[in-house]
Amino acid sequence: MEVGTYYADADASNRSFGIAFILNPKLWSGLVLILLPSTLAADKESSLLQDWHDVWLFRFFLNVLGYATIIIPGYFLIGYFKRINYLETGRGICYPVIKACVFGSESKTGLLDDVSIAPRNDADSGSSARQAFKLVFCAAGLQTSYLTWGVLQERVMTRSYGASNPEEEGERFKDSQFLVFMNRILALTVSGLWCLLFKQPRHGAPMYKYSFASLSNVLSSWCQYEALKYISFPTQVLAKASKVIPVMLMSKIVSHKSYEYWEYLTAALISLGVSMFLLTSTTGKHPSTVTTFSGVVILVGYIVFDSFTSNWQDNLFKCKMSSVQMMFGVNLFSCLFTVGSLLEQGAFFDSLAFMTRHSEFAFHAVLLSVCSACGQLFIFYTIAQFGAAIFTIIMTLRQAIAILLSCFLYGHAVTMVGGFGMVVVFLALFLRVYARIRMKAGRRAPQPQVQKV
Repeated sequence: MEVGTYYADADASNRSFGIAFILNPKLWSGLVLILLPSTLAADKESSLLQDWHDVWLFRFFLNVLGYATIIIPGYFLIGYFKRINYLETGRGICYPVIKACVFGSESKTGLLDDVSIAPRNDADSGSSARQAFKLVFCAAGLQTSYLTWGVLQERVMTRSYGASNPEEEGERFKDSQFLVFMNRILALTVSGLWCLLFKQPRHGAPMYKYSFASLSNVLSSWCQYEALKYISFPTQVLAKASKVIPVMLMSKIVSHKSYEYWEYLTAALISLGVSMFLLTSTTGKHPSTVTTFSGVVILVGYIVFDSFTSNWQDNLFKCKMSSVQMMFGVNLFSCLFTVGSLLEQGAFFDSLAFMTRHSEFAFHAVLLSVCSACGQLFIFYTIAQFGAAIFTIIMTLRQAIAILLSCFLYGHAVTMVGGFGMVVVFLALFLRVYARIRMKAGRRAPQPQVQKV
């Protein structure tokens, strides 16, 4: 036999053996039995990881860990620059930036230097018609901005996108942190442009001090969006209206502030009204007691974080800054926190991909951010022109209208007792405004002069 013939026969024999080997059903049965457990384990692990991502508490801790990767290095850097007395020994191109972030400047200028938010001068207030027009403008701006914001907020968090007909389920957007980032990046842009276009007081506070209010503000905003997955919008609005109670408690702890008896009375009435609404709410939309409990816990988190934000900002205003400067500083750190956490989780590009898949969501997210940023500017302008009392009345009316609008658009059912609880809450809020106005008027009243005999 020739060598070539031998190798040809051998190759043919090998090919026949290979084909028979590949087509052997016992072989594939064995491979399936070997690989199936590992494949199922991988699928189970992937499914388990996805289930964990759907748990709000897990997402909350992921967000906090993301913020910690920025806060902890910043904490050590600030301590290092203070320890080496960088303010006296530092030099170079980075010196102005480090000084502004860590030490600030010794500014003694007041808020009156800020012509963009200076309080209204009664002597130059103009005609009554002009003031009435300003009031209507402020009220319309606040109502339009925040009513639209509330409707869009509920639409984005509770409804799906991409369904061509009512039978299809569509795709829901789940990442509340991305919405917080969208709000903050636009607010940062608006406040930055405002500071460039209008005169502001000289900034004196160290920039890092904004990070405390920024962190609590980001967490409160996340809780606000996340809570809508577990509770109705009317419940959230009433809970936000009742935050005067934890604000009072936080003020006593942080600022050692005392309150009048009527403030405790109205706080108790608000608690009563909210309890009546919550305990008699129908469970058609949220039947599970677990999700209801989750919603309550998230709302408590929102109220606690928001209360800290307002009290910290009150203390920060002692550094003589304008409200728009506060808005810029807080939103600057909010953007750093949220974009850092989103990139670390890989959620930033996933959210952008969702926007590209659903143009309606992209429009809603941008409009939501525009309403939030414009609403903040209307807040500053209204308080500067008419004071906090008029602003509180306008916003209280906005909350009542928002509940009615949500019930009309999204079909939330409210019982008779729950409706009465809502009335109690808003009456208590108006009573607080009335008592505060009377108290301020009494303080301004001239004391009668006593003639000596």
